[in-house]
Amino acid sequence: MAAPGFRSGYVAICGYPNAGKSTFLNTVLHQRLGIVTPKPQTTRRKTLGIRSSEHSQMIFVDTPGILEPRYGLQAAMMKQVSQSIADADVLAYLVDLERPRMAPGVAAASRKKPVVVLLNKADLAGRPEKTLPLIDRLRTEGEFRDFLAISALKDRGIEAALACIESLLPEGPAFYPPDQLTEHPERFFVGELVREAVFDLFRDEVPYGTEVEVTGFTEKPGQKDVIEATVYVETESQKGIVIGKGGQAIKRLGQRARIAIEELLARPVFLSLKVKVMRNWRRDRRVLKRFGYKP
Repeated sequence: MAAPGFRSGYVAICGYPNAGKSTFLNTVLHQRLGIVTPKPQTTRRKTLGIRSSEHSQMIFVDTPGILEPRYGLQAAMMKQVSQSIADADVLAYLVDLERPRMAPGVAAASRKKPVVVLLNKADLAGRPEKTLPLIDRLRTEGEFRDFLAISALKDRGIEAALACIESLLPEGPAFYPPDQLTEHPERFFVGELVREAVFDLFRDEVPYGTEVEVTGFTEKPGQKDVIEATVYVETESQKGIVIGKGGQAIKRLGQRARIAIEELLARPVFLSLKVKVMRNWRRDRRVLKRFGYKP
């Protein structure tokens, strides 16, 4: 039985690529769950994070950046966005103030459910009055509940945004125990952190042609956990780049990913990486299903 006035519900974090959605998720949770890189389309899978307090439970769902899909993987990503928007009680729509634009799907959803527009990277915008013309323009595109300037990276305006979102959630009991942060297993985040390291270390098309599959995860009390993962690429040339001369590139990849994984798990791990070619996997419905996507 929920206490009188307790609010709970799902909040879809949506926006175009590089709007700062995953950074916003990490900031509100005080925990790094969403992977973050300067490259667009880093987030491929929706990531759930739970923020509980004595007054509410806000279940945030970080979603891939909105785009016009060109192949199967991107189509599957956009299905996740559409489903998250449809299922959410509240939408938190992040706008990059350096590239402000409104997504038609979010504008349409605003006529059915509350949408809070978060003007992100406000620390780079200069004087606050510079955002007023933008708000006036965006206001004509939908029925939005509020416009709030924030900096997800600098943790500015976040509390005001959370208070606004909380007030829009329906009253009801919590869905999860108060100490639960996510519903994803550890191996989900391990794969994401390896992929984040790929995005950080490699350029051009290599990160976008890469998928990571965690093939082994053995916990050894008193010893290092043993984690095995396969990095799939689409071409032999990409495989050569990821391995590098004398295996130096994959060694750097493993070192960077291992540090991030140990920070997340708070325990030492042994990470073993392999690289395999799976041609055109981004366009292969069978392979996409194997990797957990729904094309």
